[in-house]
Amino acid sequence: MTASVVSKNKVVSLIYAVRNQKGELFEYRDLPVSYVHGSGVDLFPKIEQALEGCAVGDRVVVQLTPADAFGEHDPKLTFTDDIDNAPVELRHVGAEFEAQNAKGESIVLVVTRVEADKITVDANHPLAGQTITFEVTVRDIRDATSEEIRNGRPAGDLPTLQ
Repeated sequence: MTASVVSKNKVVSLIYAVRNQKGELFEYRDLPVSYVHGSGVDLFPKIEQALEGCAVGDRVVVQLTPADAFGEHDPKLTFTDDIDNAPVELRHVGAEFEAQNAKGESIVLVVTRVEADKITVDANHPLAGQTITFEVTVRDIRDATSEEIRNGRPAGDLPTLQ
């Protein structure tokens, strides 16, 4: 019997680490997350390409430019307002809150600057504008069900790598 490898229509479970442009650990997942390989959903394309043909236990390291990952930092997504318009609990650097953009999509804003009478928030992804590194290890591979193939996602709606 041939060992299973990462290929189209396989549910692949991974653990991963993400490092920012300085090489600092940004995120680490030691509980496996899963995706349907070849669906084009839930995984950056370059990571999916690097995983093609891997077996359980294989590890890949993939560098992603801003264009391949979270995009360039967009100054239009940074806003400054009077601090009096912000709730007291958000008046510190690093505070996060969820809001809706003009299209009704949910976005996360992070307080990046607090001055005497002004507060600045940023809706860019924290890794926007950075070349980042994903260190990914394959933990499990199985055939996707017809429903998973149709939905492009594994059953159970597990967390994703994007």
